[in-house]
Amino acid sequence: MEKFVENLIYSARWIMAPIYLGLSLALMALAIKFFQEIIHIIPIIFSMKEVELILVVLSLIDIALVGGLLVMVMFSGYENFVSRLDLEGNDDKLSWLGKLDAGSLKNKVAASIVAISSIHLLKVFMNTEVIPNDKIKWYLFIHITFVLSAFAMGYLDKLLRDDKTKAL
Repeated sequence: MEKFVENLIYSARWIMAPIYLGLSLALMALAIKFFQEIIHIIPIIFSMKEVELILVVLSLIDIALVGGLLVMVMFSGYENFVSRLDLEGNDDKLSWLGKLDAGSLKNKVAASIVAISSIHLLKVFMNTEVIPNDKIKWYLFIHITFVLSAFAMGYLDKLLRDDKTKAL
């Protein structure tokens, strides 16, 4: 009975596979939004103000960062929690595949969130004339919270890794 339950629990990891597949659909939606933004600015590019163009470009960078984050979570999550990707002999293999454990992935996600938040904060700073000061303060407070959280997670991860190497 115990072996059956253990096998059942171990097999339950495959429930995550469709979730990672769903993330690839979210990646497709981001790609559609990215190109939709580009199509919108092409006819008006010469009449746009520089600030407006920079805001659109920042939005495109934002979409690209979120897309990269999705790819990282899809591949690393699948490989860490479901099954190894069989990509032997594939010259297209990503160099970081198989090297990101759950802790490293968590830190990369936190760093990506800080980068995305930085871009949003830059957009806010470029629009200060139309955004109330109290909202700007909240954006800044939230961004600082993300930065401190990412720093704390990275520092704790470093402490845990140092403790493991000392124990060996």
